[in-house]
Amino acid sequence: MANLETDYLGIRSPNPFWLASAPPTDKKINVLRAFEAGWGGVVWKTLGSQVKNVSSRYSAVDFGGSRVMGFNNIELISDRPLELNLREIEECIRLFPDRAMVVSLMADNDRESWHELIRKVEATGAHGLELNFGCPHGMTERGMGAAVGQDPEIARLVVEWVMEIATIPVITKLTPNVHSVVPTGRAAVEAGSQGLSLINTIQSVTGVDLDTFVPNPNVGGFSTFGAYCGPAVKPIALKMLTTIAQDPITQKVPVSGIGGITTWKDAAEFLLLGATTLQVCTAVMTHGFRIIEDLCEGLSNWMDEKGFQTTTDFIGRSVPTLTHWEDLDINYHIVASIDPEKCIHCGLCYIACEDASHQAINIEQGQPYNNYSIKEEECVGCNLCKLICPVDSCITMVEQRKGPDYVNWKEYQQRGLPLNDH
Repeated sequence: MANLETDYLGIRSPNPFWLASAPPTDKKINVLRAFEAGWGGVVWKTLGSQVKNVSSRYSAVDFGGSRVMGFNNIELISDRPLELNLREIEECIRLFPDRAMVVSLMADNDRESWHELIRKVEATGAHGLELNFGCPHGMTERGMGAAVGQDPEIARLVVEWVMEIATIPVITKLTPNVHSVVPTGRAAVEAGSQGLSLINTIQSVTGVDLDTFVPNPNVGGFSTFGAYCGPAVKPIALKMLTTIAQDPITQKVPVSGIGGITTWKDAAEFLLLGATTLQVCTAVMTHGFRIIEDLCEGLSNWMDEKGFQTTTDFIGRSVPTLTHWEDLDINYHIVASIDPEKCIHCGLCYIACEDASHQAINIEQGQPYNNYSIKEEECVGCNLCKLICPVDSCITMVEQRKGPDYVNWKEYQQRGLPLNDH
């Protein structure tokens, strides 16, 4: 069977699934229950100066009958006493020495505050430090969190302070509230950070209560921009993860992937695009710790099917397949094909293609139902009909190349080929 054991900067865990720094990692009781369920490690909820959280704190976006497609919070770092957190971290390490214990930190913006906090955390026996440069609310007003992650030079300075004293691996957590995560990622690596994690949450407003007119969550008639996460952010996380994996500087360090990981398939995608470990939060908040069983079993079974013995066999394997648009093959062409045996005659493909695409589907009025077929000469291979079809494999895409040779856009222009051929 596949071996899920993971080594991240020398921090070993029985599987790559860690709990992200968040409410599920705020207390010993939560962390011990997670370890008992089988989680490979945790990133303890961010420690720093004492804060006071508000009520309420959470809101969500539902879609298509499914609850919590996206999750929003306005919670700050741990509001429990620092000494209590440190004592509980030490106890968790003692009880589960084989699990990864990384502690998230957000000290005040001066060298001595960072040094003091690191000394205290390292004394617990923690295996690694995660620098929280991503929190998009509350802490930014104090010049912390995303305020650091959005400025590469400030991030560089803070990492340099940390590296002056840290004796255990340092991971820098990047904010997605930027045009690109690469500049800050580069600055952190150049300053000595041995690893990166991403993405942190995205600043958001999840909606407005149409009775009170107050955006969610409501705190006494007011709200604030919150931190968006959950399945809805996965595509953004995968894009930013890939840019880190492709950059010649940031690709030198291992990455802990975060952002909407809910199933083993999500996990496999993050690993294929360069992640070494996988941090999960929202899925646990909505389904509980026991999802670790499905995550591990599903990933292990897929690895067995593909012939992978360890995760290192395929980490980053998909990164080279993401290229610039200008380098894509213009001569590659596909057309849709509808299987009449599987078609349920709902007409969704026809409506979508008629109203929003290229009018490439024939309709044959019939009794008791209509039949549909593809006008191959009009089909551009956009995938829309396949994506909205409710029946698996009813619509497939069939390759019909426009030419035998690979031709990208730049070569296409240089050859002076007519645009209307495609």
